[in-house]
Amino acid sequence: MSAIVEINALRKSYADGFEALKGVTLSILDGEILALLGPNGAGKTTLISTICGIAQPTSGTVRVAGHDIIDDFRAARSLIGLVPQEVALEPFEKVINTVRFSRGLFGKPRNDAYIEEILKKLSLWDKRNNQINALSGGMKRRVLIAKALAHEPRVLFLDEPTAGVDVELRRDMWNIVDELKASGVTIILTTHYIEEAEAIADRVGVIAKGELLLVEDKATLMRQMGKKQILVHLAETLTDIPAALDRDRVELAEGGTALLYTYDTRADRTGITQLLNDVAASGLTLRDVETRQSSLEEIFVDLVKDAQEDAA
Repeated sequence: MSAIVEINALRKSYADGFEALKGVTLSILDGEILALLGPNGAGKTTLISTICGIAQPTSGTVRVAGHDIIDDFRAARSLIGLVPQEVALEPFEKVINTVRFSRGLFGKPRNDAYIEEILKKLSLWDKRNNQINALSGGMKRRVLIAKALAHEPRVLFLDEPTAGVDVELRRDMWNIVDELKASGVTIILTTHYIEEAEAIADRVGVIAKGELLLVEDKATLMRQMGKKQILVHLAETLTDIPAALDRDRVELAEGGTALLYTYDTRADRTGITQLLNDVAASGLTLRDVETRQSSLEEIFVDLVKDAQEDAA
């Protein structure tokens, strides 16, 4: 799969010396969903704004389908759709006119059939003649997506697309993203909701303090960096770990009714057999055993924590 967006050594600094992006290099593959995770102030929105031409880079290059965002900005920008964090819409305009106007801004000829298709896909067709100020917050976000898709972009940036919406609407938005991907649109989304990345992304990028810490296939990331744990449920309640079990990676859990053991699935020996032998040697009665895989959220927190400690 070829790259549709190529970012090389991208930097963005300000007059006061603050460096929002510190040499970001990233290739975004044609047709993928890439989730960018990072805490507030990590540089996610700055990265998107720079690619979309809203902010000027200090140095480095960005190409969209081979078009440089500076030297060939019109061609590059015509391939990009952007759904910003903030809902900025003309409150007294009709939904359909708002979307048509966005298409016209990019010099595209009028295409009522395409606009109808977008509005139907986003469940906005029955509200096409409603004024924006009569819509709910979730519907306004759908209008933002319709505006971003109006000129038929190949790349869609979603900056915190589900911020402030309820869980049901968030899942509806995930379905919309899946449909857009199926139609051939490349999607890059920033989010604070780890489950969002875990549910829909093909690859995950983690950014902190202007630096891209990693970009990895989601499944590979969880397999390589995720910890696995075994939870041994006991028939009795413990106040201390027995001497035979008082070793690294074993701790009390579930209020003393279980032992939690963390291990690396890539190691030659997991230590599980030894753990179960030690439980039996301690005279404990085993009630149940379950395994747990660390979530993407735990991986993300660990990565950001490590980056902050390295920077300190």
